Amino acid sequence: HMITENINTSWGNIHKRVSEQEAALEETHRLLQQFPLDLEKFLSWITEAETTANVLQDASRKEKLLEDSRGVRELMKPWQDLQGEIETHTDIYHNLDENGQKILRSLEGSDEAPLLQRRLDNMNFKWSELQKKSLNIRSHLEASSDQWKRLHLSLQELLVWLQLKDDELSRQAPIGGDFPAVQKQNDIHRAFKRELKTKEPVIMSTLETVRIFLTEQPLEGLEKLYQEPRELPPEERAQNVTRLLRKQAEEVNAEWDKLNLRSADWQRKIDEALERLQELQEAADELDLKLRQAEVIKGSWQPVGDLLIDSLQDHLEKVKALRGEIAPLKENVNRVNDLAHQLTTLGIQLSPYNLSTLEDLNTRWRLLQVAVEDRVRQLHEAHRDFGPASQHFLSTSVQGPWERAISPNKVPYYINHETQTTCWDHPKMTELYQSLADLNNVRFSAYRTAMKLRRLQKALCLDLLSLSAACDALDQHNLKQNDQPMDILQIINCLTTIYDRLEQEHNNLVNVPLCVDMCLNWLLNVYDTGRTGRIRVLSFKTGIISLCKAHLEDKYRYLFKQVASSTGFCDQRRLGLLLHDSIQIPRQLGEVASFGGSNIEPSVRSCFQFANNKPEIEAALFLDWMRLEPQSMVWLPVLHRVAAAETAKHQAKCNICKECPIIGFRYRSLKHFNYDICQSCFFSGRVAKGHKMHYPMVEYCTPTTSGEDVRDFAKVLKNKFRTKRYFAKHPRMGYLPVQTVLEGDNMET
Repeated sequence: HMITENINTSWGNIHKRVSEQEAALEETHRLLQQFPLDLEKFLSWITEAETTANVLQDASRKEKLLEDSRGVRELMKPWQDLQGEIETHTDIYHNLDENGQKILRSLEGSDEAPLLQRRLDNMNFKWSELQKKSLNIRSHLEASSDQWKRLHLSLQELLVWLQLKDDELSRQAPIGGDFPAVQKQNDIHRAFKRELKTKEPVIMSTLETVRIFLTEQPLEGLEKLYQEPRELPPEERAQNVTRLLRKQAEEVNAEWDKLNLRSADWQRKIDEALERLQELQEAADELDLKLRQAEVIKGSWQPVGDLLIDSLQDHLEKVKALRGEIAPLKENVNRVNDLAHQLTTLGIQLSPYNLSTLEDLNTRWRLLQVAVEDRVRQLHEAHRDFGPASQHFLSTSVQGPWERAISPNKVPYYINHETQTTCWDHPKMTELYQSLADLNNVRFSAYRTAMKLRRLQKALCLDLLSLSAACDALDQHNLKQNDQPMDILQIINCLTTIYDRLEQEHNNLVNVPLCVDMCLNWLLNVYDTGRTGRIRVLSFKTGIISLCKAHLEDKYRYLFKQVASSTGFCDQRRLGLLLHDSIQIPRQLGEVASFGGSNIEPSVRSCFQFANNKPEIEAALFLDWMRLEPQSMVWLPVLHRVAAAETAKHQAKCNICKECPIIGFRYRSLKHFNYDICQSCFFSGRVAKGHKMHYPMVEYCTPTTSGEDVRDFAKVLKNKFRTKRYFAKHPRMGYLPVQTVLEGDNMET
C-alpha cells in the first residue's frame, strides 16, 4: 500500500511539474509572438507624445508667459492631457521592459540579442526624456504668481503620500514563514517599487521647481505673495515664505530618501529569505525522497519470526547495508535543521506548514534509525539463538527427558531431566558404546577393534560417505592448513555440509542433526578428551577419511598427501603426526595395547627402516609398507575386510556349529581337507576335535574362486606331511610386528 501511495504521489508531482512547464512554455511562446507588436505600438505612441511635449515646452518658455495667467491656464490643459497619457502608459512601459529583459536572457549568445538590447535601450531613453520634458513643462507653468501656494500644496501632498507609503511598507512586514508566502511578498514589493519609480520624477521635479522658485523670485515678489498676517513687515513675510517652502522641501527629500532606504532594506530581507527558504525547501524535498526510499525498503521487511533460519545472515547483511546507506542522511537532517535555525536567527518565524514538515522529517529519521537498529538487534538475536552458530538445529538430536546444552566454549553436553545428571556423551552414543561390549568375546584384537569400528562407522553413516564427497566438503570449508585448530562451530559446519549431501543421496538413512551430533561426539572423544573445544584439522581429516567409504589404498594416498611436503616427500616427524592421529581411533576404544601402544616412534622407525633409512619417503614406499599391515595400523585393513565380509555367502558348512551357508568370514584349514569354520566360531576360539589353533588357516571375506580352491588343496597336501614341531617353529603372523613396550588397556570407555 505504501509503495502504491509513493508511486501515486511521485506521479502527481511529475504531472504537476509537466503542466506548469507546459503553461510556462505556452506563455513564453505567446510573449515572443506579441512582444514585437506591442513594442512597435508603444514606440509609435512615444514618438507622437514627444512631438506634443516639444510643442508645449516651446510654448511654456515664451517670455512674459508667467504674467499672462490666461495663457498659463490654456497650456495647463494640454499638459494635463499629456501627463494623463504618460501615466496611462506607465504599466505598459514596465511590462515591455520586464518582458524584454526575459526575452533578452533567453537570447543570450545569439545574434539577435544586441539588436533587441539597442531597441530596449532606445525605448528606456525616450521614456525617460518624455517624463523629464513633461515635468519641466509643469515647472515652467507653475512658476506663476500663485506659484508658492501651489508648491506649498504639492509638497504637503507629497508628504502625505510619503507617509502613506511608509505605512504601507510597514504593513508588508514581517517576512513570511514559507517560500510561497515570501514569493507573494516579493510580488507585492515589486509593485510597490514600481510605484516609487513612477513617483520619483514627480518628486524630483517638484523639489527642482521649489529650488528654482526660491532662487529666481526676489524678496519683493515673495513679500507680495505672502499676504498674511498683515502686521508683519514685508521682509519678514518674504523670509517666512522661503523658510516654509524650504522646510517642506527638506522634509519631502528626507522622507523620500528614508522610504527608498527602507524599501531597499526590505527587498534585501525578502531576497535573503527567498534564498534561504528555497534552500530549505530543496533540502527538505531531498531528505523526504531519501527517507521515502528507505521507508519503502523498511516496509518490505518480513517479521523476523517468519524468516528462514538459513536466510538470517543474508537479511542481517542487507539491513547492515541499509544502515550504511542511510548513515549519510544524518548530514541531510542536520542541514535542514541548520537552515531552519538560520531563518529563526534572521527573525523569520517559520509557517505552521514548514514547522510541521521539519517535525515530520526529524520524527521519520528517528523512527527509521530506531527501526533499523531494532531490526539489526532482532536479527542478531535470532541468528544467535537459531542460526548456524547457535547449534539450534542440533537440539532435535535428542528426545525427552534429554536436553542438549552448550558449554561456554561451544562444546555440547547432555542433561537428563529425569535423573538430573549431565554427561558429555550423547545418549545414543552411550547406547552404542554399551552395545560394543558384546564384541569383547572376539579373541583377536584386530578383528575385535575392526568390528567395533564397523558398528561405529555405520551408526555415524560414514559408510555412505565417498572420498570425493568428503574432499569436496573439506575444500568447501577451506580446510587446507592441517596444523591449524578447528573450533566446534567449524567442525559442526563441515559435518553439516557432509551430512546434508548424504541426506540428499540417502534420504531415509540419514538424520542430519543426529549424525552431526554423534560424529562431533565421537571426534571429541577421540581427539579432545579434555573438551577444550578444539581439534587439529589433520585430526578431523584422519577421523573422517579413516571411516569413510573408499578403497583402502586411496585412503592411504590421501592421508599421506596431508603430511607430505609440496614435493611429495614425508620426513619422520610428519609421518609421526599422521600415525599419532590414526592410533587415537583404536585407543579411544581401549584397544591401543594390541597395536603397539600409543607411542608411535617404533612404527615410524619401522617404516623408515623399510625405506633403507632414507631421510624422507615418497607415497609409493609408504603404500608398500602399509600393504605389510604394520601392527599400529592393522585395524584399518581389517575394518575393510570386515565390511567386505558382511554380505559374503560361502557355499560351505561350519565344521563346529554346522552353519550352512557360512555368512561373513570363512576360515578354511590348510592342514585338513574340507575343514571350514564360520567367523563366530573362529573369533570365539572354538575348534573341532583333531584340529589345533596353531594349524594354518586361510581367511576369505568373499566367496572363493576355483583357482583359490586348487591352490588351497595343494597347500593342504603339503601340510599333511609337516609335523607339529614345524608349525610351532614357523608361526605365521597376519601383520608386520613392531617392537615396543605394551601399555595396559585404556579404560576411558
